[in-house]
Amino acid sequence: MEKLESRSAAETEALGARVAERLAPGDVVVISGEVGAGKTTLIRGACRALGVTEPVTSPTFTIGQRYGGGRVPVSHLDLYRLESLEGEDPALLDDYLGPDGVAFVEWPAAAAERLGRPALEIRLQHADGERRRVEIEW
Repeated sequence: MEKLESRSAAETEALGARVAERLAPGDVVVISGEVGAGKTTLIRGACRALGVTEPVTSPTFTIGQRYGGGRVPVSHLDLYRLESLEGEDPALLDDYLGPDGVAFVEWPAAAAERLGRPALEIRLQHADGERRRVEIEW
């Protein structure tokens, strides 16, 4: 496990770019942390490094977003609104979790059983001001 500190949104995006360097098609990255901890900021940096040029925003109300145009398709899921996948369409995540792309999953607890063993686990935590503590299990 690697423990880091980010002192700004730009540093958090740069960390996301560093994460992206290690990813391959089929990889799933789970990202946890409290609201406002920088999860989407980190994902935005990773998406930029993967060649995504369109705006990267949190898909909290749509569950997921797919981005093309980069070196691999990228999925960004935000499962904040779900306590579990029980009662949801069994295929809810299928379009996002494929062997051809990379998937980033915010608030992954609701889908832990469906996600299997992720390629990376990242935890972000508020420190103070703009600073964030980041733990990465590579």
